[in-house]
Amino acid sequence: MCGIVGAAAERNVVGILLEGLQRLEYRGYDSAGLSLLDGETKLDRYREVGKVESLRNKCAGAKPSGFIGIAHTRWATHGKPTEQNAHPHLSGDRVALVHNGIIENHEILREELQGLGYVFTSETDTEVMAHLIDHLVAHHQNFREGVDAALSRLEGAYAIAVQHVDYPDQLIGARQGSPLVVGLGIGENFIASDPQALRPVTDRFIYLEEGELVQVSRDEVLIFGGKDGAIASRTVTLDARDDAADKGNYRHYMIKEIHEQPKAIRNTLQGRLGTQSVLEQAFGVEAGKLFQQAEGVQIVACGTSYYSALVAGYWIEGLAGLPCRVEIASEWRYRTVAVSSNTLFLTISQSGETADTLAALRQSKSLGYLGSLCICNVPNSSLVRESDLSLMTEAGTEIGVASTKAFTTQLADLLMFALALGKYHGLEAKEEARIVEALHDLPAQLEQTLNVEPQVKAMAEQLIDKDHALFLGRGVHYPIALEGALKLKEISYIHAEGYPAGELKHGPLALVDEDMPVICVAPTDELLEKVKSNLQEVAARGGRLYVFTDHRAEFGDLKDTQVVVLPALNPIIAPIAFVLPLQLLSYHVAVMRGTDVDQPRNLAKSVTVE
Repeated sequence: MCGIVGAAAERNVVGILLEGLQRLEYRGYDSAGLSLLDGETKLDRYREVGKVESLRNKCAGAKPSGFIGIAHTRWATHGKPTEQNAHPHLSGDRVALVHNGIIENHEILREELQGLGYVFTSETDTEVMAHLIDHLVAHHQNFREGVDAALSRLEGAYAIAVQHVDYPDQLIGARQGSPLVVGLGIGENFIASDPQALRPVTDRFIYLEEGELVQVSRDEVLIFGGKDGAIASRTVTLDARDDAADKGNYRHYMIKEIHEQPKAIRNTLQGRLGTQSVLEQAFGVEAGKLFQQAEGVQIVACGTSYYSALVAGYWIEGLAGLPCRVEIASEWRYRTVAVSSNTLFLTISQSGETADTLAALRQSKSLGYLGSLCICNVPNSSLVRESDLSLMTEAGTEIGVASTKAFTTQLADLLMFALALGKYHGLEAKEEARIVEALHDLPAQLEQTLNVEPQVKAMAEQLIDKDHALFLGRGVHYPIALEGALKLKEISYIHAEGYPAGELKHGPLALVDEDMPVICVAPTDELLEKVKSNLQEVAARGGRLYVFTDHRAEFGDLKDTQVVVLPALNPIIAPIAFVLPLQLLSYHVAVMRGTDVDQPRNLAKSVTVE
């Protein structure tokens, strides 16, 4: 969620820090700041509430200069979004620190430090760390040892970058529960919470492991507390596919990413599908053994990933015949769990750093699960490194906070998983071949599906003055209705709820009138007639219906109903296509309402705190 950038170089690093922050804007934030050591070993700090552009304008006026510095975009957890609470935080004129995460014992440490004479100027837990480091560096007379001693006193999660005026050629970074990477250059080195921040200056990275500390200067990188000194063997070189392109001819990243979905799906399927079957080796060398032993699946995820998990639950039980339990990670990890024998533990996360999902994975390891599999978009993320098996989504970098291509590529991976699992549990080869053939055709089908955008845009014009909306679906399309409602509320700020269509009469029908738009996902499947009966209930009460289907004639008898017809698809893969017009609807409503589509208020792309 928050973003960290640090640089030690032979040139002025202000531009590097500001560019890095702007490349992390997709993560969500409410303030930004940076600190520098100038040539006189004096700490200069600049902070602004709001966008990075405001910080850039402040720096343009002040013209700061320094060869070593740190920068941060903050998403408030302790204290309101104010300049006083923005990072970096200082301890006197000696220490500057930026921090992602939450320190749970900050109040006790604050009282202790106040007793030592430290004065606090913010409400944050981060300032506690700055003062504690200042105190212990002075005690140890060594920068790294002082930081290490301070970290040993902390309870919670953190990724930090810190600088000290008495050590003007060094930055120190460390991670525990939040991601941090080191960028390697020539005569310059870097620290960041995400490689994306540093792509203009390097393509070589080291992903720090849990509990590691790194000491960075312009000429040297030293890692402590883990794989000490193993720099060359741990260096990962990212290629152009790992870089986020600009918006091109699109107005927002979100609409660009919606239109990238056919390509993203094609990339995700590539190398994983034979002509008639899923290549289970794509999941890892032990996949076949685990899939054969599996007697059930437990899935945990958050947000949009949770809705993809709900779809997967239908597929796993329908194709593999195994019981599948789907839960929100933040709920699962705080309840007593009864683990059935030979249950495979599956996590889903776009970033691979989602705090609750990662904590659930770690907790699962002591509970007797058969093994762990993750579906993720970031190959070197914590979730991938700590799972027994993994399957990447190949969506490419997703900048828009409201997930689009990450969701559909998750669905593609999950369907392949259900097919691979089904091979060992009674799925007929003929049925697998039929679905695999449909998956091969899916990218082209999605391209056709996107052609409905003009109709969806016209529909969006009728929703811009609404305050509420209902989304309906049945069976495997109920989670798609949930995802459609989430997208609308995320970026347009219209209150929207997703319901199983059959539940209308059990409460939500009381809300239906001419001012409540009802949006329904209704493909031609075994539940279509049931859905039509549910929609008759809406029409009878004056509700205005907006239906996405693949057969217009089925809805000709419903009054005040607008119908958008999508290409006909195999019912198994239809959910992947039917979410696209819901994404388009949310996008165009938000644009017409004038909201910040790519960076909706109060939200962050990667939720790395609990």
